[in-house]
Amino acid sequence: MTDPLPIVIYSDVICPWCYVGKRRFETALEAPGMPTLLAISWRPFELNPEMPEGGMERHAYRLQKFGPEKARHLDIQMAETGREAGIAFAFDKMKRTPNTRLAHRLIWEAERQGGQPLQNALVDRLFQGYFEEGANIGTADTLLSFAKEAGFDEKGAKTALHGEESLAAVLDLEDAGLSMGIQGVPFFILINKYAISGAQPPELWRDALPKIAAEAAGSSAP
Repeated sequence: MTDPLPIVIYSDVICPWCYVGKRRFETALEAPGMPTLLAISWRPFELNPEMPEGGMERHAYRLQKFGPEKARHLDIQMAETGREAGIAFAFDKMKRTPNTRLAHRLIWEAERQGGQPLQNALVDRLFQGYFEEGANIGTADTLLSFAKEAGFDEKGAKTALHGEESLAAVLDLEDAGLSMGIQGVPFFILINKYAISGAQPPELWRDALPKIAAEAAGSSAP
């Protein structure tokens, strides 16, 4: 029996390119001849590690970071990129840029509770909630609501949002990513050997994944 192909993805749930990269990766997997047995793990990366706990008003944050013209241009450009990937970015609904550490703690707990299916479902829901619905994913109430939708054990979700274990785990995982030199996301690590950075087009994945899967299968053969 072939072992699942291990893929670690460093990401932040307020990173639009991470959402696009996820969709492009999934689009590539729909092509004939692509590996179907994958072991995907989502890992934390904070674009704004110094963000106040309550986040910031998005318009003010982007004015401060980019200035008015660049901020407007980036949203227009990103909306077009999103349409190509099947994402309806709703920047007009997004009122706050949140601190994402609580979300990462919940994503970590999702892997403990339900492995890849639950973790992926939660990541999907967070991306959709923030970028397409304008939800404030920096609040515990919103995160608990999304956790229930994804199929979480409620007690475990609350523990992850308020306990010390999840915080320590997320900080350790972030440090591990930084120690590997990860400076931007999305960042994919395949079979603990290959690194692919950025929201790459489906064509790259269609070319690379079967080769990497074949190499992994060959190295694990008796």
